[in-house]
Amino acid sequence: TYSKLMARGKYVHELQVHNVKPEAMDDYIALTAEHYPRIGKDQGSEVKLFGSWTTEIGELDQAIHIWQYNHYPGYIQTKKILAQDQVYQDFQRRLRPMLRSRENQIMLEFAFWKSATAVTLPKEPSKNSIYELRTYLLQPGKMLEWEQQWRRGLEARSKFVQPIGAWFSQLGHLNYVHHMWAYPDLQVRKEMREKAWEVEGWSQTVHKTVQLIDHMQARIVTPLPYSP
Repeated sequence: TYSKLMARGKYVHELQVHNVKPEAMDDYIALTAEHYPRIGKDQGSEVKLFGSWTTEIGELDQAIHIWQYNHYPGYIQTKKILAQDQVYQDFQRRLRPMLRSRENQIMLEFAFWKSATAVTLPKEPSKNSIYELRTYLLQPGKMLEWEQQWRRGLEARSKFVQPIGAWFSQLGHLNYVHHMWAYPDLQVRKEMREKAWEVEGWSQTVHKTVQLIDHMQARIVTPLPYSP
């Protein structure tokens, strides 16, 4: 299967996308700030918050959260614990009226790209102040071919920009790839992408991989105050 051939195999990540009612965004941020940081703080916990962001460019009034579990047993155990957690259940009841819609995906890390953690990134305002989350919908059956081509060209990109993570969907909407990058600002993003095109191999990678993609999305997201 793709998961055996391509996945790192250490963690399972959950991508949560919350489309928030515009008038409720401030209350949403305050509510999640109260509850999300406490999840995973207990000793022996099987989950931690990888990162939380809001969309600055893309679909607005949107929050994105990525959770990291100790593989499927950790995911299962966490859901069981939260189902019995009355504080968490009350949080969910307060959260739902603030949302227009929500969805999630279970994702696996690509083996060639170990995910960073936001906590390891510099905290100075001038550095890593924006993130880019790119999402590709691949043609069915093309995931392995895309991975092989993209892995070859990744070295050109990683010379100029800090990679955060790369995942492929395993449950939920299938055939999706997500990868995240950190930049000081949009101007530096433009310059770094232009430099990558000057490195041998990157243009060939783009030429070959774009033929395997049905839909592409690039969101600029900013970390929420409580994001690790």
